[in-house]
Order: sequence, then structure tokens, then C-alpha cells
Amino acid sequence: MTVLIILGVLFIALVIIVPLIERSKFRMSNEQMGKLGRWILPLVVIMVIIQLVMHYVN
Repeated sequence: MTVLIILGVLFIALVIIVPLIERSKFRMSNEQMGKLGRWILPLVVIMVIIQLVMHYVN
């Protein structure tokens, strides 16, 4: 039952959030996306390392 509640909340959130994002005037330039993209892979690697450490410590 909990899974159905979680799925329902996620579905309702998507129905509400996606139209709001589409209407927003927020746009990013290619320069801004490039700067953010440069940080994504290192942060993902750090997150994976932390998760591995937490898994083996517990």
C-alpha cells in the first residue's frame, strides 16, 4: 500500500511540476550548461565512492 501512495504522490507532483517548468521563462545558455556539465561527472564519482564506503562500513 505504501508503494501505491508513493507512486501516486510522484505522479501528482509530475502533473503539477512539468507544466510549471514549461511555462517558466528560465533558460540557460550553452556556456552555463557547459559550466554545470563540467561538475556533474566528478560529483557523481564522489557520490558513488561515498556510497561504497557507507556500504562496507555498515
